Formats: sequence, structure tokens, C-alpha cells
Amino acid sequence: MGNSLQKPDQNPQQQEEEEEEEEEEEEERDEQNNNNSIFTCEICIEPMLETQKFTNRNHCRHPFCLDCMAKYIEIKLQDKTPNIACPGLNCGNQLDPSSCKEIISPTLFVTWCDLLCDGLVSWSDSRFCPNKDCRELVVNECGGEVKEARCPNCKELFCFQCKIRWVDGHGCHETSDEQNLRDRNDLLFKELIEKKRWVQCPGCGHCVERLRGCFQIKCRCLTRFCYNCGKKLSNGTCDCNFEGGNVDDDDDDDIGRYVYLGLMLLATLIYVPLVLYMYRHNLESQL
Repeated sequence: MGNSLQKPDQNPQQQEEEEEEEEEEEEERDEQNNNNSIFTCEICIEPMLETQKFTNRNHCRHPFCLDCMAKYIEIKLQDKTPNIACPGLNCGNQLDPSSCKEIISPTLFVTWCDLLCDGLVSWSDSRFCPNKDCRELVVNECGGEVKEARCPNCKELFCFQCKIRWVDGHGCHETSDEQNLRDRNDLLFKELIEKKRWVQCPGCGHCVERLRGCFQIKCRCLTRFCYNCGKKLSNGTCDCNFEGGNVDDDDDDDIGRYVYLGLMLLATLIYVPLVLYMYRHNLESQL
């Protein structure tokens, strides 16, 4: 009488297993509750389920939906941007490609990887093979000034400094034998550059055409240079200190004249019928 039943002692190992099971069940309940919660995307301003929330691994967590982030990444890759910044306000973190792989197409992901690889290459110390059937990127891994180089893909020799095929006795920057050393297509392309007045980027060698706007150009390789003299910018300036017009100014003037003539023609088409209508209306009222 008055004695309570005593619970038999449990095995410590069995007790630990029961506690772990309880913790797992609690975590599952929390995860399910989180998946059913709602958040508002700061880009499209639409309510979304928590399962549609983008996570940039452990770098940052902003309320962005997967669809908006996929479109944002696609636009950045179209602009040839390898290091894509988080669109969060005042957030300096970069997007983690592995976190974005599942929300973009495989083609876009491969493009992103290629841009990242190109960004790791030192453009100032690399050349494309001059063989038109190869065009392999050759990197100077030894350092120093290299002249004679062999393409690892097509095995052809070329001058690393002049970017032309190598011949015995070749001297860098020779102009007398340039037409014999260069491919005919290279000469035609050089003539096209002079005709179109394109400027080659001093960083990667790609041609850039300025249509309008500032003369300080930012190339796809992130090199900034002056479109007038073609030299790299130092602190936003160059040696030529160019502030005047450019060859494209004439084209801008022509466009302005065409716009003016178009507006005048449109005004004439509207004004003349109106005057005739008013004149006819006055005649009818007098009769």
C-alpha cells in the first residue's frame, strides 16, 4: 500500500537511440513547417513558397525566388560576366555556380564555366594560335619574353610576340616580310579593321566598335582602354587626354538630320490636311 510502480531501468544505449529519434522527428516537423511558409521575392514582389527560395550556399540568404534568379543569371551570362554578384542590396557576395546549377540550363552552366576559365587566364600573357583551322589559346606558363612557341593542339610554330607563323630568320615586328608571313585572311581582316576604324583591345586583342557614348571602353576581358589612342587607362585617364569628337560624330550628325527631316515630313502630313479641311469648312459656312 502506498508504493508506486518503479519504471525499469533502460539501457543507456537504447536511451540515446530514442533521444536521437525524437530529435530527427522534431527536425522533420520544423522542415515541413518551413516548406509550408510563405515569403515575398524582392525582385518580382510575388508571394512564394519556401521551397521556391534561392539559397546561395552559405554566403548569403536573400528572399529571391528561383525563377527570378535564373533570369538574372541568364542576363549576366549574355553580357559575358563571369563573376556574377548577388543582386541583394549592399551585398558584396558572389553567386556560387554549384548552387545555381539546378536552376539554369546545362548550356548556360557550361557557358558560365567557360567564362570563369577564361577569366583565370592571364590575357596579357596568352595568344591564340594563328592557324585559322586551330585558334587554340596558348598560355606562357614559363614566364619571361617568349618568341618561338609551339601550339599544343596543331603543333605549328608561331611567333608569340607577333602572333604570326614562325619562319627561320624571323625578327619580331618586321614589316617587309609581313605579307609573306601572314595568312591572306589576316591581311583582309586587317584592311577591314582600318576601313571600319575598329580598335583592338590592348588586353586580349579583340576588336571593339564604338557606336556611341563614352570613349572609355571596357572590353569583355575587363580591360579598360581609350578608344581614341587604344592604350590602357590608368586611373580613368590616358596619355592622349582626348576630349573631342570621334569618327563616329559624323554618323551621329547624319542620324540627327534624318530624325529632323522625318519629323518635318510628319508635321507636313498632319498640318496640310488640317489647313485644307478648315478652308473647306469656311467655304461651306459662307455658302
